Amino acid sequence: MHYFNIFSHLHPPPNFYTLLYITIPVCLHIQIFFLTFVRFLKQRKKRNDKFVNMAELEEEYSASNIQVLEGLEAVRKRPAMYIGDISTKGLHHLVYEVVDNSIDEALAGFAHNISVTINPDNSITVVDDGRGIPVDMHEKEHKSALEVVLTVLHAGGKFDKGSYKVSGGLHGVGVSCVNALSTYLRAEVHRNGKAYVQEYSCGKPTTELIVAGESDNTGTMITFKPDSSIFTVTEYDYSTLANRLRDLAFLNAGITLHLTDTRRPADAPEDWTPRSETFYSQEGLKEFVRYIDSNKDSLINDVIDLRTERQGIPVEVALTYNSTYNENVFSFVNNINTIEGGTHLTGFRRGLTSTLKKYAEDNNLLKNAKVEISSDDFREGLTAVVSVKVMEPQFEGQTKTKLGNNEVIGAVQTAVSEALRTYLEEHPKQAKVIVDKVILAAQARHAAYNARKQVLRKSPLSSGGLPGKLSDCSSRTAEDCELFIVEGDSAGGTAKQGRNRTFQAILPLRGKILNVEKAMEHKILDNEEISNLFRALRVTIGTEEDPKEVNLAKLAYHKIIIMTDADVDGAHIATLLMTFFFRRMRPVIENGYLYLATPPLFKCKNRRAKIEEYCWTDQQKAQFVMKYGEEGTTVSRYKGLGEMSAQELKDTTMDPEHRILKQVTIEDAAEADRVFSMLMGEDVGPRRDFIEENANYANIDA
Repeated sequence: MHYFNIFSHLHPPPNFYTLLYITIPVCLHIQIFFLTFVRFLKQRKKRNDKFVNMAELEEEYSASNIQVLEGLEAVRKRPAMYIGDISTKGLHHLVYEVVDNSIDEALAGFAHNISVTINPDNSITVVDDGRGIPVDMHEKEHKSALEVVLTVLHAGGKFDKGSYKVSGGLHGVGVSCVNALSTYLRAEVHRNGKAYVQEYSCGKPTTELIVAGESDNTGTMITFKPDSSIFTVTEYDYSTLANRLRDLAFLNAGITLHLTDTRRPADAPEDWTPRSETFYSQEGLKEFVRYIDSNKDSLINDVIDLRTERQGIPVEVALTYNSTYNENVFSFVNNINTIEGGTHLTGFRRGLTSTLKKYAEDNNLLKNAKVEISSDDFREGLTAVVSVKVMEPQFEGQTKTKLGNNEVIGAVQTAVSEALRTYLEEHPKQAKVIVDKVILAAQARHAAYNARKQVLRKSPLSSGGLPGKLSDCSSRTAEDCELFIVEGDSAGGTAKQGRNRTFQAILPLRGKILNVEKAMEHKILDNEEISNLFRALRVTIGTEEDPKEVNLAKLAYHKIIIMTDADVDGAHIATLLMTFFFRRMRPVIENGYLYLATPPLFKCKNRRAKIEEYCWTDQQKAQFVMKYGEEGTTVSRYKGLGEMSAQELKDTTMDPEHRILKQVTIEDAAEADRVFSMLMGEDVGPRRDFIEENANYANIDA
């Protein structure tokens, strides 16, 4: 650009406006140059300061920055690394770790009775009649063996092959973890004709080991109270502990386990007695399978069981077939529930499939099958429990959910093949019933093939697209996104207005979905509402390991929230949806993605105080009335989500800042399977009995 030279004598002096016209561009360019130069100097200084700070950090980072956590400090600093979490699951895991020590004594043949007591202050007492933890001086640690076991990680008899052949627990850190995470622990050992006592707090001994008196018995008593500054939940659930002890009784035939709850309810009558149960199984896994299938129609009216040892590995298996279309196999290693399976489950499936297929072919039982039989067909309607005892188990991950010992595959496969072959030859009638079930499963699988392909094809990238009723969110980060599954179009419309469009999606359902507990696979996949769920979630069927397994690789939401009316119909719809997720999308629950919304039941207003509150329970409503008085107070009962305004629904049920979500988890898969079969299955009798037993607890809004 050409600028006039205001100092040139070749031109006449410019007038005022000409001077202004010439000067402004020059000043602007000078100003831009100046600001750029200043920015350059600031950036240079910032860069120099950064280099100085990095140099200082390098100088500061030395041996003094390396922390060494003494004793059990690491457990208290990072408790979730050792017990899974610091909520309900971790709290109950403390009990399991102490009980596992007693079970180890029982497996070694030295204990027969184990009792667990929930004390009034929510502390726990576990007693067994084993040999008692040794109390003599430990040569290396220069303290009693009892103190070593309770204060040193990876210390215990389970690391000495001469003490225990097999053991459970979290890699030897169990009882010491319990001590570290308890504000109070008291260990009482009966051994050598004496009773020894020592107390601890937060993993450290507060008293010396003393002789409290003489004793004619042997065994160990551990009493502990979890640290409320670590755990977010400190109240024990009786049912959770009962389910675990019941499983242990089935897995360890001949051992008696007692559970007692001494916490007295506030409204308990004068003749109240503590709740108590005793768990004992004579037949072990055989009774376990009967218990799991108690609400299902059996096909063979028998349980095939085996107890043997192969390659030095004790193997126990019990299995049966029922009229349902689901496979339920529960696997355990050293009493630990391996929910992800592993080599023992692989060996079981191989042995089952190969033996049944060979028997059917040898006896010409597949002549009526018009379709090809696959390995999956042999497992439809199967219920089985597989339990192995491995001396040195190798687990994938700290949580012990998948066994990795390759030698177990052959041991379990051989054991299952031999026992099943013998049973089939001795029971030809039951064998034919099983094979007929396999053929029916194969035919149903082929009928479901096209339906499954529809689910696969109707992915978000294909022409099938997303369901028309889905109001999707704008975010594509699954970890941030939420899907509300809403009952009906009316509530769906309200939810769409009250949502945050960035991360909240809405999928209205039309009425009640299909009860998958009673339906075959091709009927399930043909159902429009279920097909919409698959498509909305971007879930497909088939993985590299299992063609029937759901594939969550492209799951679009990490919070799937069931939001239904707070009435009987709403509860039924929520139950149908949870049945669907448990039977057909269990990984969604196992990964912690499924939730239940909890809309309020009441809206309470008081004109005099000019205040209004939402109440979720009758108790909260009563407290509001008591606080502000009946005069001027009005209470509105929400019959459904559609009665709430969009703002009300947002404020109470959808806004992450104020809402209450209940996460759906599986604490005991076998017990969950039994309950779903009872509530949603064909057999009316067990469901009627359940309703009659629990009618007093029902909250009916008449």
